[in-house]
Amino acid sequence: MIMTEFSLPIIGIMRSPYVEKFGIPRQPNLVQVESFIEMYAPYNVLEAFEGIEEFSHLWLVWQFHDNKNQQDKDKFRPQVRPPRLGGNKKIGVFATRTVKKEGNAVRVYVTGSDLLDGTPIIDIKPYIHYSDAVDAAQSGYAQHEPVRKQVIWSEHAQQLKTDMDPKYIAELESVLALDPRPAYQHDDAQEAILIQGIESFSY
Repeated sequence: MIMTEFSLPIIGIMRSPYVEKFGIPRQPNLVQVESFIEMYAPYNVLEAFEGIEEFSHLWLVWQFHDNKNQQDKDKFRPQVRPPRLGGNKKIGVFATRTVKKEGNAVRVYVTGSDLLDGTPIIDIKPYIHYSDAVDAAQSGYAQHEPVRKQVIWSEHAQQLKTDMDPKYIAELESVLALDPRPAYQHDDAQEAILIQGIESFSY
């Protein structure tokens, strides 16, 4: 019998300022916008993140659509004994730089994500430079980072800007500098993006 589909438990959900598809960077790490993963029970325990704070980067395994299937929560173990540490030392099963317990919620803060708000997270793993980095990799037509455009605020938008958090302004300009419009709407001669209003980028 050939398997054509399978189900996976969702360990958390991404909370991102990208509330709709338009405007999301086409690749991760192009814009350093902070997001966080809100962990679901039974994965929302600090022990799952203990001992591996020295990892600077993460792999997030996620899926496009909601998974309605029931998780087998009784089998989850928040800590493991990796062979690399001799099999005697326990560490958390997830790696992250910033994990916060806020009330009953455990949140994993990340920067540079290109995930839509509400994206289900299936797994979190540490980025291991010696095995994950491929310095000589070829990326075909996407070998180089996209050109960024200058962002100009209209007079009306300038008035809105005065009440905005500077961090929010910097993130918004970083997203727009990548020109999120579909490629067929791009004008290669256009070197700037004009902000006339603020609608779809929200926390």
